[in-house]
Amino acid sequence: MPSSTATPASSPKSSDRAPAPAVELRAVSKRFYFYEHRTSSLREWFIRRVLRRPIHVGHTAFSLRDVSLRVEPGESVALLGHNGSGKSTVLRLVAGIYRPTAGDITTSGRITAVIELGAGFHPELTGAENIRLYGAVLGLTRRELQGHYDEIVEFAQMRDFLDTPLKYYSSGMEARLAFSVAVCLEPAILLLDEVLAVGDREFRERCLERLRAFHARGGTLMLVSHELEQVRDLCSRGVWLRDGAVVMDGDIDAVLDAYRGQR
Repeated sequence: MPSSTATPASSPKSSDRAPAPAVELRAVSKRFYFYEHRTSSLREWFIRRVLRRPIHVGHTAFSLRDVSLRVEPGESVALLGHNGSGKSTVLRLVAGIYRPTAGDITTSGRITAVIELGAGFHPELTGAENIRLYGAVLGLTRRELQGHYDEIVEFAQMRDFLDTPLKYYSSGMEARLAFSVAVCLEPAILLLDEVLAVGDREFRERCLERLRAFHARGGTLMLVSHELEQVRDLCSRGVWLRDGAVVMDGDIDAVLDAYRGQR
């Protein structure tokens, strides 16, 4: 009886494999819980535990329901929808600020998120100190931050205010500093939530130019904005959310036209 020899299947070369997505959400849901009473101190929590007074959940609400989304490296994606549709929740989940109630999220590469302008800043510290603080929050080493420091200061055009405590900054100045730190650190993935509506016109134009250059270098951008012409300018893909679910996902022009027609 002739013997047969099994030939092992050749494994695909690493160069033939599809690159890992920059961001992927798989059947992600996010539920928020609203409590009838929330303890405001450790003492109150201890008393309620001793007296065995339960903390009742008043109601729950889903911000996202079963959302799946794959963003390839180098894509520029706009999240569209009315307030409360789940756009900002998606960015917070990708950034790791929220954890999903269900589903999985994977990311590839360093993420910089400008979701709440000034988050990570301290009002008593100077502008220079806050640049270092924000860099540390974003995970940069001291050497990495030092390599970008002059670029950040130059982009913000606030050198004369670096020794001034942040509490004396206007909201526009604070926004300039936060955005400048974010865009000058060369992340792989940049998440922006309504940050281009602040600052003067000249600064906004410089921000747009910087974002175009970021995308041209292969950076991945996820953007939430109600400035639809800005969205069309910066993004090639649109994802329309409504009531926490994806209504439409595709070419930015087609999604914007459909979104405008249904508002």
